[in-house]
Amino acid sequence: MTRIDGRTARAERTRQAIVDALLDLIAEGDLKASAERVVARAGVSLRTLWTHFKDLEALYAVANERLIELQDAHHRDIPGDAPLDERVGAFCEQRGRMLELVGPAARAAQLRLPYSAQLRRNRAVHVSRALDEIRTVFAGELEAAGTSRAEVERALLVNTTWSAWSMLRDDLDLDVAGATAVMTRAVSALLPPPPISRRS
Repeated sequence: MTRIDGRTARAERTRQAIVDALLDLIAEGDLKASAERVVARAGVSLRTLWTHFKDLEALYAVANERLIELQDAHHRDIPGDAPLDERVGAFCEQRGRMLELVGPAARAAQLRLPYSAQLRRNRAVHVSRALDEIRTVFAGELEAAGTSRAEVERALLVNTTWSAWSMLRDDLDLDVAGATAVMTRAVSALLPPPPISRRS
């Protein structure tokens, strides 16, 4: 039993080393990291790579799981009853941090997106997670949007996911603080104002 557990642990360490090698290469700017470069960085053979991952699609799937783990480790819940301006600020600051975490992988994925069903699935997961957070943090405001709710949700999503962040950081060459400020302005403008309280 001990020997089996030891083999399992070694196999998991090897898989993690391969995933970390891929993510490290991408973070260093090697957006088209080949299998050969990945195994050289991980210190394993190509045969070992294909033993643990049947193809690159399988490797992309596990790498995305690792990115989600990293995001979850840095995620902080935003109280839904906090004042709107505080929620907007906290939400946009957090979105910026999350997008910076996945930035290198997102840039690399963009190059292979048309040819990889797994990378498209990975992107869909991140979009879904972002939408879930929008619905949680701004539940009251979305409810107040009434029949425009779906439109407001989509507008918020477009302005707080990778495509918009990439334009702010890569095309407009803004730093993180500047990009976050633009996102904050957009989110603030898109959300319906809070209902006016009436005094009896």
